[in-house]
Amino acid sequence: MADIQSPLPGTFYHRPAPEDEPFKSEGDGVSAGDTIGLVEVMKTFIDVKSEIAGTFKAYVAEDGAPVTAGETLARLKP
Repeated sequence: MADIQSPLPGTFYHRPAPEDEPFKSEGDGVSAGDTIGLVEVMKTFIDVKSEIAGTFKAYVAEDGAPVTAGETLARLKP
């Protein structure tokens, strides 16, 4: 299992907008560079991208939850 970690502190979101589907669901393929979520810092949204390819397993951080830098946001199977 590989962890995708938050690059900075802020609020983590699974979706690009509240009415949209999550960026990834369990079993989805992930390529290096794919966006798996967003971290909001002071009304600025930063893409959280996977550094490796694999299969998406699950989000660890809840949608809309505050996160710290280095906190695990999601897991994938390389």
